[in-house]
Amino acid sequence: MISVSDIAVYFGARELFSGVTFNIRARDRIGLTGLNGTGKSTLLKVLAGELTPDSGYVSKPRGLRIGHLPQHIHVNDTRTVFEEVASSLTELNMLETEIARLTDELGRREDYHTEEYLNLANRLAETTERFHLLEGDRKELMIGRTLTGLGFRPEDFDQPTGTFSGGWRMRIELAKVLLQQPDVLLLDEPTNHLDIESIQWLEDYFASFKGSLVLVSHDKALLDHVTIRTLELENRRITDYPVPYSRYLVMKEERMLQQEAAYRNQQKWIEQTERFIERFRYKATKAVQVQSRIKQLEKLKRVDPVEPDNREVHFSFRGIERSGDIVVEMKNISKAFGENQVLNNIDLLIKRGEKLAFVGRNGEGKTTLARILVGDLPDYEGARRTGTKVQIGYYAQDQAEKLDSTKTVLDVIDDAAVGEARSQIRNLLGAFLFQGDEVEKKVSVLSGGERSRLALLQLLIRPANFLVLDEPTNHLDMRTKNILKQALKDFSGTLLIISHDRDFLDGLVDTIYEVHGHKLTQHDGDIYRFLEKKKLESLNDLDRKEIIAQSPQEEDRGSKNNYQDRKRRRNELRSLQQKIDKLEIEINKLESMKEAMEKQLEDPTTYPIDFDRLSKEYADLQKNLSEKLDRWAELHEELENKVQTES
Repeated sequence: MISVSDIAVYFGARELFSGVTFNIRARDRIGLTGLNGTGKSTLLKVLAGELTPDSGYVSKPRGLRIGHLPQHIHVNDTRTVFEEVASSLTELNMLETEIARLTDELGRREDYHTEEYLNLANRLAETTERFHLLEGDRKELMIGRTLTGLGFRPEDFDQPTGTFSGGWRMRIELAKVLLQQPDVLLLDEPTNHLDIESIQWLEDYFASFKGSLVLVSHDKALLDHVTIRTLELENRRITDYPVPYSRYLVMKEERMLQQEAAYRNQQKWIEQTERFIERFRYKATKAVQVQSRIKQLEKLKRVDPVEPDNREVHFSFRGIERSGDIVVEMKNISKAFGENQVLNNIDLLIKRGEKLAFVGRNGEGKTTLARILVGDLPDYEGARRTGTKVQIGYYAQDQAEKLDSTKTVLDVIDDAAVGEARSQIRNLLGAFLFQGDEVEKKVSVLSGGERSRLALLQLLIRPANFLVLDEPTNHLDMRTKNILKQALKDFSGTLLIISHDRDFLDGLVDTIYEVHGHKLTQHDGDIYRFLEKKKLESLNDLDRKEIIAQSPQEEDRGSKNNYQDRKRRRNELRSLQQKIDKLEIEINKLESMKEAMEKQLEDPTTYPIDFDRLSKEYADLQKNLSEKLDRWAELHEELENKVQTES
């Protein structure tokens, strides 16, 4: 569908990436991963045709429709939410206008038997057929469902886009991209501004999406649920792994070990060959063998050494003063913005050492409650009391945007550091992956992820025993999230996190508070237990509505048919699962054969006697394995679609 061949992009003298080659196939589900600043967003712009590579080329079929959601958007604030989203349906809108024009013109004519009239009638029929093919008669329903799925309420549809925050405007842009039903979706961090329920809706959307998807995301759970292939940008090169994110991590580790072994063995063979050449270079009786070895060296395809990223990846809190047993107590907290009641009579007691999370749909009041809690929003009803010796560190959603763009990375942290931290500034910067000349970068040239990383470090080096973090993982790459998560696990103070990142919350917090309907509800247990409970509750609610709408007679008549349908669907699911299990056994055998053959290829004694034969067999095996993996992915997708239909 899209072929990328040997492309390179430079920013001035700096090479962002080069030699990038890969294909995007029909119905591909690709996760594009890599550290912040490696060029993921730039690569998406190249795929979208918004940026021309400095070398190489991108080949696309004529008429291919591409939908691209960038990290940073330019919004139009002259329309309502519904009007703005509807404006993206360009072809449908043009067809609608043309149908109205042709209908009006035909209505005013009376030359029913002329060729011109018949031509107009044919054009109207063709235009109407195209309109129905694109489901134009369901346009308003599709827009409503998409906006609702992304967290908008029906009363929001007629509100001007200018009344919404940047995060909600990003949702509007996402809705526009999804409704265009493109052949290829290119999404750059689409979940940064979504709540957990909207992310789950988006996962369901991807399951039924008929086009190809390239997804940049630092949401590990989303990548594992949605993608079947991972492209990694690292060291200015791209590596293709035919598996989801978690399996990619395992495969990457295995590949690096194999590459390191192949490099060492090849270096041994090269060293032995060079010694032979040097020893017998001037002996006439060995001239033929010497020339043969020289040619072998010249033709040898060199294995690159592994370039591990050995940057320090540890951060720990120091000098945390112990607070009193009660950290914050809130009673009868209420807050309204005009006529919009956000919170109503909320009580909350946070004790020292607790690690909590606020979750819930956006707009329900999580951030508002957090701002009241830390003293950042004074205008509210009720009482709030902070305990003794409590030092609050608050990370707001827009914290990264508040950084002084004229300062360098080093200046920002130097200004924030106090006490012992002042002597550890460069080490602390290194822990958050700012090393060498990177500390002299101006804030203005940092990527979104680098800004977030810097803003977090700026907060964390200040003394605090109660941390309140509002969406701290937005824009952070996987590695930085792991650094932060481990540091917070070891944090001896009290922690409150607002986040939609399920994997980040997992194992970090032990109590979930849901903000919903102006109230605060406590849920004991981890985030996945909470999600499972919520999904079951939603399904039960749906079942109850259907039962109420159905009469007892209808229920009796339908029970036998329903049983037969359920039995048939269970058999289909069982058959699919058996096919997948059988295929996984075959894949495991092929992977074992591949591993054994790689050891042969890494053996110095293999060169040059059996190398050509083994290389051909290895290529055939890889092709067979790739086909099996593709079939495995197709069956998995079919199984997931059927499971989604069941639920």
